[in-house]
Amino acid sequence: MRIPGPEHEEDGGRSAVAAAGGLHRYQLHLHDTYGPVVRFQLPGADTAVSVADPVLLEATAHIDKRPEELFAFLDPLCEAGNLQVLPADAHTPWRRLLLSVLAGRPAHERHFTRFTELARELAERWAGQPDSEPVELQSELTALSLRMICGFALGDADVSTDADRVVAAFEEVLTEHLGRLYQVPRADPRSAERADEALAYLRATVDRVVAAHRSTGRTDLIGALVEAGESPARIRDTVMVTLLAAHHTTGVAVSWTLHLLGRHPDAADRVAAELDQVLGERTAPDYGDLRRLTYLDRVLKESMRLFPPGPYGARETSEDLVLGPYEIPAGTTVFYPFWAVHLNPEHWPEPERFDPERFTPQEVAKRPRLAYVPFGIGPRSCEGAALATVEAQLVLAVLLKRLRFLPAPGHEVTPVERFVLWARDGIRMTVRPRDF
Repeated sequence: MRIPGPEHEEDGGRSAVAAAGGLHRYQLHLHDTYGPVVRFQLPGADTAVSVADPVLLEATAHIDKRPEELFAFLDPLCEAGNLQVLPADAHTPWRRLLLSVLAGRPAHERHFTRFTELARELAERWAGQPDSEPVELQSELTALSLRMICGFALGDADVSTDADRVVAAFEEVLTEHLGRLYQVPRADPRSAERADEALAYLRATVDRVVAAHRSTGRTDLIGALVEAGESPARIRDTVMVTLLAAHHTTGVAVSWTLHLLGRHPDAADRVAAELDQVLGERTAPDYGDLRRLTYLDRVLKESMRLFPPGPYGARETSEDLVLGPYEIPAGTTVFYPFWAVHLNPEHWPEPERFDPERFTPQEVAKRPRLAYVPFGIGPRSCEGAALATVEAQLVLAVLLKRLRFLPAPGHEVTPVERFVLWARDGIRMTVRPRDF
């Protein structure tokens, strides 16, 4: 049976993506028009099959290969070979090493005090912010996330003093190279030159971090890479990609969560009441308190459903595959439209409505396993998912125990795609003490 989809276009589908407002929105249009499985032209991969049905996704969850051209925009960040498209035999041990550093509860607890200090510093600074000067959440929170991952994964070496500049440099590089993938004309004739300068700065920063590192053995990422015998180039690339992925995921997830709470004051009041009940007079949770903040956890999950940090992913089949009534030949790009999966009305009634109660244990049990996939699926899912969740819960708890976030008047928040689901003009909010 032929998979439904739009007509073939000579430009490889780029005009259709642009007309929809980006690939993140195009996926919603495709599945709304053609159903749960769609054939379409994907810039960078010719033709792809997009799957928004979580039950059918199960048949693809084992795939351990990514289409190289689609991830070529990350090539500049990796001098020893793009880490996002490593073949399975090289990817599996590399992934296992990252999980050993990033995913363990003892490591999370060991760094929790420092994470709390960083979150408190931000809350203190925002508490003194004049009402007339809204804060820009994305830039501030991604910089905070960068400081956290540096302290967690890089031993004594970090980029704390340069966090804002590092965040801006990543944005410069990604914007330029994603634009090349989609063949977007650049209005600024210096954009390529600025991206090259930003990339040189990032490489120099990572080299400085690696050179300054004082190993604590396998308890930090660089130490684990050295102990595993990885080459200097692979160590540098791994640090670079880890800094990129870790600061984007957490900072963006917290930003979208505060954005939604600002527009749903009843939910914000309920979060505040839970924090008061669990923490009492304390201004921050202990590690063990996180599991008691059940409503806060539901709010975070619902926020990542509506605004998944990574709105899509992709794999490449290495053998023939059957998806329901369709046969997918080997070598096909399978597109994961995570945003469309999260807005699939078959499993999410009134899918665009903010409702944290979707994530009570009773409601979760009613849905297929892959109906909610904010960190991806299978052997290429996010290695730092557990760490990102701990960081996001902690930062939200510290900020919301003390502060209330209100939408900045006249500021429009528009999702766009970068490496993550980013807000085009930032997320600006007025911050006030809870007792105002």
